[in-house]
Amino acid sequence: MFFVKHCKKKSQDIVNAVKLVSTTKSLIQNLREDRWERFLEEVNLFCQKHDILIPEMDAMYIARKGRARHQQDQITVERHFRINIFYVAIDKQLHELNSRFSDRALELLTLTSVLEPKNGYKNFDCDQICTLVEKFYPSDFTSQEMVHLRYQLQHFIREAQNDGKLRNMSNLQDLCQYLAETGKLDVYFLFDRLIRLVLTLPVSTATSERAFSAMKLMKTRLRNKMDDKFLADSLVIYIEREISKSFSLDAIIDDFKSVKDRRVLFDL
Repeated sequence: MFFVKHCKKKSQDIVNAVKLVSTTKSLIQNLREDRWERFLEEVNLFCQKHDILIPEMDAMYIARKGRARHQQDQITVERHFRINIFYVAIDKQLHELNSRFSDRALELLTLTSVLEPKNGYKNFDCDQICTLVEKFYPSDFTSQEMVHLRYQLQHFIREAQNDGKLRNMSNLQDLCQYLAETGKLDVYFLFDRLIRLVLTLPVSTATSERAFSAMKLMKTRLRNKMDDKFLADSLVIYIEREISKSFSLDAIIDDFKSVKDRRVLFDL
């Protein structure tokens, strides 16, 4: 709850969020390895307080009727709760955190945090910014542009320290807008390009998550033989349904008709 509550804050600093992810993983792993006995004691106290029946932990666990005849290993109730429920629940949480916050994703977030203009560009670091470009945006910058980017960063931070408006910027959005309004993006065009790439990260991530969520709705058990092209076309229409509503049926027919000559007339 602590992790979810603080990560949902709009003012949450990226560096602190990354640290919070790491500490959350460590605490969950520690809970799995060393805190079963204490967890069990807390559950027993809760059950006693609310008059909930507590099963005999040393008794042999008997599976449900449908699985009883297939049960081979004789295990205790305590072992069943610990192995089949407690460990499984924690492993799923760790898997979810690791899939959403992989080491590469955390490194990307950490490196992008040095671009933040908060506190007078306190975290601004030319070396780490260049590392960000080399590792995550090699196709967006040529080798020569990477060299020039370092010089632009050095000039920018020196100007930002002497410019009151630049020094008081609080986020990348305002900085990007200020560079455009003042025409400074013509001077720091490589730095501006990097800022725009970083600002699109939440959009690209959200689009990917929406695509995977929509896939579960489109390709169901009854439609599991859908080919990739038809699935991709259906997903585009579903995900971008707000845009697709702007197309009329007549416009779609006219566009289909214009692709090549047809034997059948499509006029309604």
